[in-house]
Amino acid sequence: MENMQKANRALLTRIFERMAQGDMRALSEAMAQDFRWIFPGSWSWAGTWESREAVVHGLLRPLMSQLDHTYRMSADFVLADGDRVVVQATGNGTTTAGQAYPQKYCFVFRVTEGKLTEVIEHCDTALVERVLTPPTR
Repeated sequence: MENMQKANRALLTRIFERMAQGDMRALSEAMAQDFRWIFPGSWSWAGTWESREAVVHGLLRPLMSQLDHTYRMSADFVLADGDRVVVQATGNGTTTAGQAYPQKYCFVFRVTEGKLTEVIEHCDTALVERVLTPPTR
């Protein structure tokens, strides 16, 4: 179990290192086909996107199209416990409309056989509601 935790932590560390350099594909490349993204709560983005394709095309591409090329996200810390990896991260950039987007995240990932199978994202929902347009479902 300790080796699995180390491998899972290393996987997420590498992904966030790439995203800190502007390579946002790092996350989608690590997703399993049956990946799911969950936004808990009762706000406009709340819900679950099921499948890698739905996440990439229905959530991530519409989201990233609202952020300019300066957007970066980096891990503040990465903790692993079994198949779960918690990443607190900081994102900074500007929307294509010119609004600042300084975001703080807490991601809870599930990793199965070296692939990401789930993430639960917690973030500054007030900021998201104020400066981004929710994806259509």
